[in-house]
Amino acid sequence: MAERTFDLPDLGEGLQEATVLEWLVAEGDHVERNAPLVEVETTKSAVELPSPQSGVVARFHVAEGEALEVGAPLVTFTVEDDQAGIVGTVPTEEAPRRRVRLSLPED
Repeated sequence: MAERTFDLPDLGEGLQEATVLEWLVAEGDHVERNAPLVEVETTKSAVELPSPQSGVVARFHVAEGEALEVGAPLVTFTVEDDQAGIVGTVPTEEAPRRRVRLSLPED
């Protein structure tokens, strides 16, 4: 099990913060990727954010009615495998395979 924190994404148009209007899930709920997660309001509109991944909602970092800055932690998920990412898995650092011989072979 691993924890993954989802930060408030940039909602566009230069907006720097949003207010949580309503959490559409509860702490302890299992959510699927792209399921409705939270409704937030900016100075321009109200937006429903989908869950960025599947997992159990471990904790909210902001309560309903509170504002937070873009990039601030919004919610933390507990996921089954520590390789799971918001978008996918992070590639491992492996040495590249050499395909070209850089020196001439000795006779």
